[in-house]
Amino acid sequence: MVVVGQIESAEIRFGRRRSLLALVSDRTGILTLRFFHFSQSQQKAFKNGHWIRCYGEVRRGPNSFEIVHPEYRITESEPEESVEKSLTPVYPATEGVGPNIIRRLVNQALKLALPGLVEFIPPDLHSRFQLMPIQEALITVHQPPPDADTEALTAGRHPSQQRLALEEMIAHHLALYQLKQQRSSQVGPVLRLGSPSWKTLESNLGFDLTGAQRRVIQEMSKDLAETQPALRMIQGDVGSGKTVVAAAAALQAIDTGYQVALMAPTELLAEQHRKSFEHWFGALDVEVQWLTGKMAAATRRHALENIASGRAKMIVGTHALFQEHVEFCNLGLIIVDEQHRFGVDQRLALRNKGSNQEQVPHQLIMSATPIPRSLAMVFYADLDVSSIDEMPPGRKQVTTVVLPDTRRGEITERIHNVCRQGQQVYWVCPLIEESDKLQAQAATETWQTLQQALPDLRIELVHGRMKPAAKDQVMQRFRDGQCDLLVATTVIEVGVDVPNANLMIIENAERLGLAQLHQLRGRVGRGADQANCVLLYKPPLGRLAKERLALLRDSNDGFEIAQKDLEQRGPGEMLGTRQTGLQQLRIADLGRDIALFPLVEKIALQLRESHPQTIQPLIDRWIHNNDIYANV
Repeated sequence: MVVVGQIESAEIRFGRRRSLLALVSDRTGILTLRFFHFSQSQQKAFKNGHWIRCYGEVRRGPNSFEIVHPEYRITESEPEESVEKSLTPVYPATEGVGPNIIRRLVNQALKLALPGLVEFIPPDLHSRFQLMPIQEALITVHQPPPDADTEALTAGRHPSQQRLALEEMIAHHLALYQLKQQRSSQVGPVLRLGSPSWKTLESNLGFDLTGAQRRVIQEMSKDLAETQPALRMIQGDVGSGKTVVAAAAALQAIDTGYQVALMAPTELLAEQHRKSFEHWFGALDVEVQWLTGKMAAATRRHALENIASGRAKMIVGTHALFQEHVEFCNLGLIIVDEQHRFGVDQRLALRNKGSNQEQVPHQLIMSATPIPRSLAMVFYADLDVSSIDEMPPGRKQVTTVVLPDTRRGEITERIHNVCRQGQQVYWVCPLIEESDKLQAQAATETWQTLQQALPDLRIELVHGRMKPAAKDQVMQRFRDGQCDLLVATTVIEVGVDVPNANLMIIENAERLGLAQLHQLRGRVGRGADQANCVLLYKPPLGRLAKERLALLRDSNDGFEIAQKDLEQRGPGEMLGTRQTGLQQLRIADLGRDIALFPLVEKIALQLRESHPQTIQPLIDRWIHNNDIYANV
């Protein structure tokens, strides 16, 4: 509210907090201006009889209505009545730079920028899709008319804001598509179709591949046989069989005479892959080389020699794979598991290990977090995406129940019965606040409580503040059956298979997103027995939390869950700035602006087909110097 009146008095009051109170009157009554932070010169400026024009949020105070820390301007005489041409924008301020300074700078910037602001989206698309002109949108955002929908502006859903968000997302989509086209000019190793080794392995797997696995293997194999380097994401739900698909790709490269590097985010997960590939490739006389940062010096030296000479065809490891002294002989394929856990610079470093003047290696990315199609079409335009959307036959779905934490005693008794039957249990204490320390404390307290309640069980603890070696040792003991109950934080979200673990309890489940809950739930049910997951919540539940937990209870479909999670919470770890280096959005909000995705794709297609000359200027307006990362 804007108020114009005369200063009646100004004085410092001492109560619970020292404050400056100024009384202002107009024809309708008295208003108090309250300042908790003020200077001596500021106090002296409030002279009785002077006029003040102030702006702020009015609230009811102890004796009258008041505004706390209003914006104001003091004059000796009554200011002329004037109707504001626009609403007063409120910008985030910082110490030493107040909102008045920011508004003044923004207005100066608008005067300089608007005359040269070019409309890159052509008129035919403006009329077809009913778009607001870019200049009008920019002015409206910073100088909204008095009758503007303030609720829509606050929520970021005003047509002017949506127009800017739309153009920004179009620019990012076009940039990614452009990078995909640039990659087509690069040369990759041609990996022959019809791998004899894969045919041998497939016939000896001991299980039949699903139709989805066969389809994805065909898509991937065709990519690898092309002259341009592939960049394909293999996404599939937890337990859908992505690793054996990666094995098919690896053997296609090895049979053609190239090396394959598989990188996993943790040593424990990398070792799980190592054992799988050693089991599969052992009968094929294909050596699987292990490389991590914790190897003994002599063992590491021998491993590096094997890799550099080309004797090692399949190399499995962690971040150690892209360290400076690691040299590959002829790296033809890179497989990255849970790729969103690596920074772009790390993936780029590994890709460069196999690059030379003649060719760059193919890349296969595996993700257990399914990407909704709407998101993939817009923000994964540089990737070819294959989905394993079918689970292996005979695998039992995890049964999920939702219970209030007041029933903790019943659950403790159930854990005791399950463990006495020889099975194992996870108890997950999720992140409640953005603090590893608080998370570790919560897990430690739960661990101590369960030890007292279940003294005859072997109970261990793992959390994010433990050293990696200590975490790996605990997880190894759990996997080996030396631990009955594992109390853990979300560090187990992406972890090893423990077929004997068939019960999971997740505390404070209402605080986690759908995709993360589904990932955690995927840690159980890896064996032949029926698995169960208990989602504990602290009542009362809000509407969204009820919807989220009900969907988890009723569905095991990771693709359905990922779509709903995108709608409720935005992309989260699906995207993030580490995904390609391009998604540092200034205006758009991928959770809020989901409805714009189809329009982004349509307009981008029209620009590529009918107005290609506008593409690069549009990209340059929104994106600067990030293209190298999107090639990772």
